[in-house]
Amino acid sequence: MINQYPLWKYILIAAILVLATVYGLPNLYPMQAAVQISPISDEFTVNSNLKKQLDFVLQEKKLVFISSKLDSEAKILTYRFEDEEIQNKARDAIFNSIPRGYLITFTRLPTTPGWLAALGGTPMNLGLDLRGGVYFLMDVDMDAAVLQALDRMADNVRSELREAYIHYLAVTPQGRDSIYIKLDSLSLRDKASTILRKELSNVLFSESEDDGKGVLKVTLNENGIKEIRDFAVKQNVTTIRKRIDALGVSEPVVQRQGVRRIVVELPGVSDPAQARDILSATATLEFRMVAKTTGPHATTRSTGFKRRDSKATVRLENWVLATGDSITRANAGFDSRSNSPAVFITLDDVGGSRFTKYTKERVGDDMAIVFIEIKKVTKLKDGKPVIEEGKYVKEKVTIKDVISVAQIRDRLGRSFMITGLDDQREAARLAILLQAGALAAPIEIVEERTIGPSLGKANIHMGFVSVMVGFVLVLAFMAVYYRVFGLVANLALLFNLVLIVAIMSMLHAALTLPGIAGIVLTVGMAVDANVLIFERIREEIRNGNTPQSSIQAGYEKALSTIADANITTFIAALVLWLFGTGPIRGFAVTLGIGIATSMFTAIMGTRAVVNIWYGRKRVSKLSI
Repeated sequence: MINQYPLWKYILIAAILVLATVYGLPNLYPMQAAVQISPISDEFTVNSNLKKQLDFVLQEKKLVFISSKLDSEAKILTYRFEDEEIQNKARDAIFNSIPRGYLITFTRLPTTPGWLAALGGTPMNLGLDLRGGVYFLMDVDMDAAVLQALDRMADNVRSELREAYIHYLAVTPQGRDSIYIKLDSLSLRDKASTILRKELSNVLFSESEDDGKGVLKVTLNENGIKEIRDFAVKQNVTTIRKRIDALGVSEPVVQRQGVRRIVVELPGVSDPAQARDILSATATLEFRMVAKTTGPHATTRSTGFKRRDSKATVRLENWVLATGDSITRANAGFDSRSNSPAVFITLDDVGGSRFTKYTKERVGDDMAIVFIEIKKVTKLKDGKPVIEEGKYVKEKVTIKDVISVAQIRDRLGRSFMITGLDDQREAARLAILLQAGALAAPIEIVEERTIGPSLGKANIHMGFVSVMVGFVLVLAFMAVYYRVFGLVANLALLFNLVLIVAIMSMLHAALTLPGIAGIVLTVGMAVDANVLIFERIREEIRNGNTPQSSIQAGYEKALSTIADANITTFIAALVLWLFGTGPIRGFAVTLGIGIATSMFTAIMGTRAVVNIWYGRKRVSKLSI
């Protein structure tokens, strides 16, 4: 008999709707305003003493909290409040009561029942425009990335030549893409060229002579420069993610935008200055030996650096023993002997082995730790700031300070301690930067936005109203114009919204304002499919077909048209998601999910209801 599904199809549809209802339910429970406190270094902890202290502070200021929870494993202390007004006041009170070694974050936490949470039910994540927080658009300095890569390549060249016992006169970066190598003789140049050609890739070699000396020039080719620039952006994305993890921000967004830019969204963060300082800081360390003029390790190649404590100049060897890239663990703490701020360092296997080998050979010599940071400062001319187009001109300055000089008394292993820091705050900051790794290239924040939680709440209300208004208008039109079939379409439309919400909750996709616009558009498109089907059924009835045959023909003949329209729209949504950024991707996510769910509800869902209502019956007239 026509207009009947096999039993398994009805069971499948019912099971999908039940699952969608269960996983969509968490979104009906209200979110609670909360403040979370987490340490930014291992020196600071969240414990019962801190909780008692803050409980007393909040009670003293009559800031009532619904609950407080200490998660020792995750190192987070959470307070829940009735509304955002109390949340704001509580955050200020907490900020003024504890040291600056903690990160205080605004957030909104679900009130999902335990049984639902046990099933994995969680509400949708909210984007920055709905939740509030800080937005950064960062630009990666591609030229600096290439220059830094040249410096690293020059260090590798020196190491390769030194290990091959090839004496060189100079190995220096030249221009924006080359390394200049000068050797004592042409034979040494040829030998060096043979070795380096095996070790270096994506480079061009040119050999020449300078007054009897051998000259070798190594130049990056176009593919090499492209790889360096692409790696710089990817590495910066990874490093920024690690720094955010160290800050304890929940549900952050870090993604590449275009060729050289990075988008960072930090929901709930209310102190953009602290986040800006940590994310954009370009800091690392270099370990160098203090240059000696006599003895077995005497050298004529050295560079002068300023000591941070005395501003005196100290000459250091050009060769770098190890860098911050070798650091796998960095924790802030105190030197037990002097009770001064310190950072405890652990190197990786390669860096540790190299460190152990060369410190063994240099026992009794002095080693210096150089702190390197790139800062953007106001450009000065004749002692006065330079102004162009009404703004101070900023320039990037690389600051290299010697923060510590110590004698190597014994061979050093993979773990050791850095002292000479100004205070514990600097130690904590340095630990975060070293733990996450140095940025592969400097970044500049070209756009910054801060969205308060109250504005996010207003956006949620407006988005909800827009969805409901569109939904109600469509329901009214379909019920009046298509009668019983219109009610069936309305039922499918309701479950379509439930499916969208459930899928986004299960995928932990973030709902944004453009995403709400995508849902509104999906409501119209879902009904459009039913309109095509119902109009086709009407046409079949006008052509004299029986009601049952008209239903079957309407669904079958309209299917190809619906599929073509939805597939092309889905492809457009996929392209927007792949190549779009931020708001565009938020729109594409809900649109793509909505297209898939509307195909299911508008075709299979409504057909199942129509089959149950009209199937296996002798029908003389359809209410359509």
